[in-house]
Parts: sequence; C-alpha cells; structure tokens
Amino acid sequence: MIILIILLFIIGYLSITLEHPLKLDKTVPSLLMAAVMWALLSIGFNNGWFSIIDVHGHVFNMASGTAEANHEGFIENLMHHFGKTSEILIFLIGAMTIVEIIDLHRGFDVIKSRINTSNKVRLLWVLGIIAFILSSIIDNLTTTIVLITLLRKLVPQREDRIWYASLIIIAANAGGAWSPIGDVTTTMLWIANKVSAAGLSEYVIVPAVLCFVVPFFIASKLKTFQGTIERKNFGINEQTEKLLSSKKMLFIGLGAIVFVPIFKVLTGLPPYIGMMFSLGFVWLISEYVIPHENFNKNEKYLYSGHKALSKIEFSSILFFLGILMAVAALETLVFGQINGVDTGTLRYAAESLSNAVPNMDVVIILLGILSSVIDNVPLVAAAMGMYSYEIDHPAWHFIAYSAGTGGSMLIIGSAAGVAAMGMERIDFIWYLKKITWLAFAGFIAGALSFIFIEHFIR
Repeated sequence: MIILIILLFIIGYLSITLEHPLKLDKTVPSLLMAAVMWALLSIGFNNGWFSIIDVHGHVFNMASGTAEANHEGFIENLMHHFGKTSEILIFLIGAMTIVEIIDLHRGFDVIKSRINTSNKVRLLWVLGIIAFILSSIIDNLTTTIVLITLLRKLVPQREDRIWYASLIIIAANAGGAWSPIGDVTTTMLWIANKVSAAGLSEYVIVPAVLCFVVPFFIASKLKTFQGTIERKNFGINEQTEKLLSSKKMLFIGLGAIVFVPIFKVLTGLPPYIGMMFSLGFVWLISEYVIPHENFNKNEKYLYSGHKALSKIEFSSILFFLGILMAVAALETLVFGQINGVDTGTLRYAAESLSNAVPNMDVVIILLGILSSVIDNVPLVAAAMGMYSYEIDHPAWHFIAYSAGTGGSMLIIGSAAGVAAMGMERIDFIWYLKKITWLAFAGFIAGALSFIFIEHFIR
C-alpha cells in the first residue's frame, strides 16, 4: 500500500508535467492524486497496514491506543494540513482579486502610457526593470500577463516580440523570488514561517538582481536587440484607454498588497488575515468611492469586485489545493526509520538525499534546475516537509531563490513561462535554443553570489 501511494504520486506528478502533450489541464491529475492518496492513506491506516505521523512527530498506528483516538488523530492531522493549505489559497485569491480590480479600472495602463522609447535595447531594459519591480508586488504570473499585453501594442513584429516576452519571463521570475508576495513558492515559505519578509528580501535581493541583470546585459549585445522598433502609432492613447480612476486604483491596490507584510508585523496574525483586510478595503473603494467619478449606476458592475472574481483562474487555485494536499499525504505517511525513529516519507527522502549529496548548496542548485522541468510549487512543498531548519535559515532563502528562478530555464518551467507560451505561442524548442542559456547564466550568477554572501559576508 505504501508503494502504491508513492507510485500514485509519481504518476500524478508526471501527468502534471506532461500537461501540454496530454492536452489535460494539470488541475485534473492534481485533484485526483490528492483525493485518492488520502483515501488510500485512510484505508491503509484503519486496517493497520502502516502508521502515520503528525506535524509534532507523534506516530499513530492501530497497534497502540484505541481505534477512536487513532481515528480522531488522523482527522486532526488531515484538518491541520487542509488548514495550512487553505491559508495559502485564501491569500492567493485575495491577491489575485485585487490585481483584477486594478485591471478592471485600467490601472496598469498608467504604466503602459509612460513607455515612450523605440530603441530596442532601451525598451528591453525598461520592460525588464518594470517586470522585476512589479513582480515583487503583484506576483510574476500577473506581471508577465500585463507586460505581454503591453508588448502587443509596443512591438508589432512577432519575431521581435517573442524575444522580449521570453526575457520578461526571466525578469519576472527573478523579481518574484525576493518578495514574500512575488511568487507562490515564496508565499508558501512565508506563510509557513520558514522565512520572514525582511529576511527574504535582505538575503535574496542581490542574487535576484544578478539573475535578472546578467541575461539582460548579454541579450542587449545580441543582434536581435540592435536598432529601433518601427511602428506608425507608438505608445498608448491615455484619453481612450484610461479612466479617471486608473491612477488611483493602481496606487491603492498595490499599496494594499504591500500593506499585508506590515499588517503581519503589527498584529502578529497570519498573512491571509492581512490579505482579507486589504481585499475588503480595495473592494470598498472600488464600490463606493471611485465609481462616482467614472460611470453611471448601470455600468458599476463592470468594475466591481464581483466582476474581478469572475476573471480569476480558479483552476490554478484548485491545482494548488490538490498538489499541496498530495504532498501533505506523503509527509504524513511513515516510510521507515532513521536512527530508530519512525519518519515520514519526505523526511526520509531528505535524509537519503543529504547522505548521497552532503553539500546542501549543491542539493538546492539541483532543485532549482529540476524546477525547470517539474512545477516549483510541489518541489517547494516537498522541501518544506523534508527539512526542519529554523526560520530565515540560509537554506530556506536559497530554496526560495532557486525554485523561483530556476523555472526560467524552460518555457514550461514556471507559471509565467506557461502564460507567455500560451499568449504568444512561443515554441518550446525555440526557447530551449535561444533563451535557456541566458536564463542559466543568470541563475548560476545569482546562485554563486548567494553562496559567496552566505559563507563570506553573512
């Protein structure tokens, strides 16, 4: 039964990574995998075939204690993992809704209207800097979608545009790696108290900057980015594409998201509570304050929180639910003993990996490279179950960097890459030939800088 559960996880994992060849949304195998794994876990436990372990290290099995107490312990363990997963999901729903409210009021057009250069290299750096900064505030996926939408207005030639789009992926992933709200994986680490907002920003910012700057510097020397972009009507028409509320909603929405870490520091409450407050505040402003400046009552629903919620990709939320609960099942299942102590599957895997590759820095770099093939969300979720370092340990910061930026090496390696691939139909092989080496150069430069800072400065 233990082998069956692990095998099911492997099959589900492969189905997720082969989403495009199979033409099957990754949410489907994610949900099925989680539900069936927990079902098998319950059946095996209740029949005494194996033991489970809770987050406190308490082992439950049918050979000791009453059946009622064991069942209660199993359910409590399940609810604990579901609660932790729900914290992440509520946080993401709140952040995504705020971003959609900003977009409904065309707040991002304020940024678009400020770009007025036709020089290819200058435009590359402008877009890269915007992607790096914006992704640390609204997340790398949303930033990529916003900037590729902008690219379609700024760069008419698709041959040029896919180069810009590909480098935006690198910049957005690098920018999201040093912020607790910039990437799903950093949010997971932050909510789980593996990293603090200040610690993550302080120790990952330099590697993240190098990860962004190195490939952009190399790319700016390539023939592709020499010369100027030719088009008839450059820029954005602010009068037709902006509302009176655009600038206000942009700053109010981004300010509300940035306020979440401050709320956590002030109150000591989990981040999802702060995100609930920020969403409520932005929704209130969008419903009762700003609408009077723009449109009549019949148009109000077009710019409301209800409309924003309808635009959220809830399939992504359900994917996170499935994958995190599947990883939790592996963390709960006792696989074997280490030094005579029953150990969960992921912890057992961590100890085995550490024995095979004793250098933790090498392990984390391999994890980063692996994240370009396998989704970084389950990788980080697994790492959180495998290791028990204290908050703000260098290993957590390095995991945040590696998992966040390593995915840039393949077009399917990150949510930002998958979004760009779908929007601009970027070919996998083209990206592999043209962009992978640039992304790898940036990743290694940032990784080496992190190791240097960790061992000689920190």
